[in-house]
Amino acid sequence: MNGVLSGQTALITGGSRGIGRAVVRRLARDGAAVAFSYRTREHLADQLVAELTEAGAWACAIRVDLADPAAVRGLFAAAEERLGGLDVLVNNAGETLVASITDSTEEDFDRLMAVNVKAAFFLIQEAARRMRRGGRIVNISSTNTVLHAPGIALYAASKAALEQFTLVAARELSLRRITVNTVSPGPVDTDMLRASQPVEALDMAAAMTPLRRLGQPADVADVVAFLVGPDARWLTGQNLRAAGGLA
Repeated sequence: MNGVLSGQTALITGGSRGIGRAVVRRLARDGAAVAFSYRTREHLADQLVAELTEAGAWACAIRVDLADPAAVRGLFAAAEERLGGLDVLVNNAGETLVASITDSTEEDFDRLMAVNVKAAFFLIQEAARRMRRGGRIVNISSTNTVLHAPGIALYAASKAALEQFTLVAARELSLRRITVNTVSPGPVDTDMLRASQPVEALDMAAAMTPLRRLGQPADVADVVAFLVGPDARWLTGQNLRAAGGLA
């Protein structure tokens, strides 16, 4: 495929479904060769690779559990080997949890921080060491870091950490012209959101949004595409809240 990302390569974590799947599609449509990770839904990953290949794009799926620190480094190495270097990293993979502070367990804490925080940090570290000059890093956070509600202490904390990584990495990687930005979606209509919230809560979220609807994965993917494309060359250390005006 030809496009603004022709000749570039991208790694997207958690790319088999939801927002990640939309990002994979969009960056491939823009011409990037794309590798994406997934953990359990192999059939969805295979379907996406087949879809993109049929459309003339290059894509591959890598199975990995990002809670495993060794697997994180292995993912970056595998993607770099298959792609021949890396220009774009999108830290999208994440887990959610709705549980009060009193009900949250140590296992809840460890799993959420391992996937949402630790994995993202060490992928940024690998990118800092090995990404080509002029690369792009986009971290997917959440408007839950500024819109607080009962039951999201661990999730909001994990995403707040990711936003801080963005701010520091933007400074540290600036000499190599690597930009680092955050996209913070509002409520987006994905299976992960529907699994964690009752229908009434989703209806209320849509009603609270000035645009009066839930976001769609493509809404967020388009913002990511902007940040990794040439038009965002002067943006780094920013947090774009793709939330339909909610935050």
